Amino acid sequence: MSIVVTGATGHLGRLVIDGLLEKVPAAEVAAVVRDKEKAAGLAARGVELRVADYNAPETLADAFAAGDRVLLISGSEVGRRVAQHRAVIDAAKGAGVALLAYTGVLGGPEADFLLADEHKVTEQAILDSGLPYTFLRNGWYHENYTENLAPVLEHGAVVQSAGEGRVASASRADYAAAAVAVLTGEGHENKAYELSGDTAWSFAEYAAELSRQTGREIGYSSVPAEVHQEILVGAGLPEQFAAVLVDVDGAIARGLLARTDGDLARLTGRPTTPLADAIAAALKS
Repeated sequence: MSIVVTGATGHLGRLVIDGLLEKVPAAEVAAVVRDKEKAAGLAARGVELRVADYNAPETLADAFAAGDRVLLISGSEVGRRVAQHRAVIDAAKGAGVALLAYTGVLGGPEADFLLADEHKVTEQAILDSGLPYTFLRNGWYHENYTENLAPVLEHGAVVQSAGEGRVASASRADYAAAAVAVLTGEGHENKAYELSGDTAWSFAEYAAELSRQTGREIGYSSVPAEVHQEILVGAGLPEQFAAVLVDVDGAIARGLLARTDGDLARLTGRPTTPLADAIAAALKS
């Protein structure tokens, strides 16, 4: 039996592997990767590499073994993820894995925004498979905002179309720690966890915190959705992806990413990372 992490060389996957190696021997951890060379650092730490590709279902046949606990980290290619996830689910069922954990989106079936559509279909496919499952319904990441502070600092403005909506975000490391707790713990079968930060913040508060930490005046400008779309496309984002981000802001305005159920802190056994800490780390780097 191994604990298997798909998408193991991605931002979240690497953090999950790091967390697992603090809890279990490296011989019990396997990483599903597309590129062995890219994962050489994991192999050097004793992690077993299983080469497979979401887009090539035939390569997934040997990715899992009976009794494995598997973390399916959702793919990053919006619009292609349902087929990719189904391929993983089918391979996991064929292997007879003991648990399939899946990183979905906060709210699960109740989430009504575009980014949630593929997650909802995936969750249903997992239910239909009959596999023991855990749904890790991740909220928004701090890093969605703090990893690209350059334009905000350049223009002295946080520009969104979320109105006065609030976001209960947490760090990637927090969500990774929750996944580790499920993969190494007991009693998580057939449960869904709504994972979010302990505190929901507004973009006005985000701008104020940026101002405090940089010593510069940074304001929040809430613009109409169509204007936000034009700004994002003008900044170089593909129209479809920009539309998804604008749609998320609409969900934020409706309060769909503001829930603070406390599941994340309970799973990790500690408070979630404050937004201010994420901003400080981003500015330092």
